[in-house]
Amino acid sequence: MNHAHENAMDELEKIVLHVIDREYADVIDNSLNIETKVISLAKAFRERLTSLIANWIRVGYCQGNFNSDNCAVGGFTLDYGPFGFCEAFDPVYQPWIGGGRHFSFFNQPAAAARNFAMFCKALQPLLKGDQHYLSELEEVQHGFADVIQTQLEKMWAAKLGLEHYNEALFSELISLMTLTTVDYTIFFRELSALPDNIGPLKKSFYGELNASEYGTKSANSNTQDLEQHWSAWLDKWHSLLDISDKNPTRSREAISSQMKQINPKYILREWQLVAAYKQAAECEYTLLRELQDVMTQPYAEQSKDIEEKYYRLMPTELSDIGGVSHYSCSS
Repeated sequence: MNHAHENAMDELEKIVLHVIDREYADVIDNSLNIETKVISLAKAFRERLTSLIANWIRVGYCQGNFNSDNCAVGGFTLDYGPFGFCEAFDPVYQPWIGGGRHFSFFNQPAAAARNFAMFCKALQPLLKGDQHYLSELEEVQHGFADVIQTQLEKMWAAKLGLEHYNEALFSELISLMTLTTVDYTIFFRELSALPDNIGPLKKSFYGELNASEYGTKSANSNTQDLEQHWSAWLDKWHSLLDISDKNPTRSREAISSQMKQINPKYILREWQLVAAYKQAAECEYTLLRELQDVMTQPYAEQSKDIEEKYYRLMPTELSDIGGVSHYSCSS
């Protein structure tokens, strides 16, 4: 703050105290000194931010422009819009043209880490050069990676119905999902029924199976090879589910129910939103209200008509249309 004006420190302190009063009054003791409040604020914000990112990935949402000015200290995002849910799974899915891989779907934890580092840097002047507090703040910042990893592993275990995260199982699944091109939401919802074979999961597949990366020579052998890999993965997954009729919390019904509370059935799909807002532009709100009703209960099994209308893959004719499958800017 060498070039700051003479009241800059007072202003910074007032801003931080206002943030605490508005966003964290229930978790930070007002009687603490300012240095301790700063450390407590950093810890509390880290908890909210890591939870936010893990839950975005859980439901398939990509903010797409998660730089520091779109990262609110209260633990939410600014510049938010409904566009950004991943349909055809891609780890580097990015809804905005020009948004870059650094803000893509699976890179959101790294983007959040950069935002958190800038936040901690902004807090440093309030610690007045006290090495004890500066070291504590540095420890909080450097601990971000471990905290977000723990959040993500807990989330992935829950999405898969497991009691513990399994890195090998998860890595193989992401590889298969990418190679097959699955609908992120439909895949995990179908998996929540604990299928014994690949059949029900095919509802989430875009196009035909293609396993050319495995080096097979024909379309039929490609398909057979990839189906075998899926079957092998399902066998491994079932072996780790630890289904037991003797344990009520690990019965087949209990695991399926728990997974359905983690994996939504309905998301805001861009092509459905476009139809709704185009209709609304003509002062007709039927689709908008219907979509709103559906999305107020995204984990519920709804009517057959709603399922047929909203629980399905993006039509192929809409898969590469600007304003439907991708956008020029987040604003």
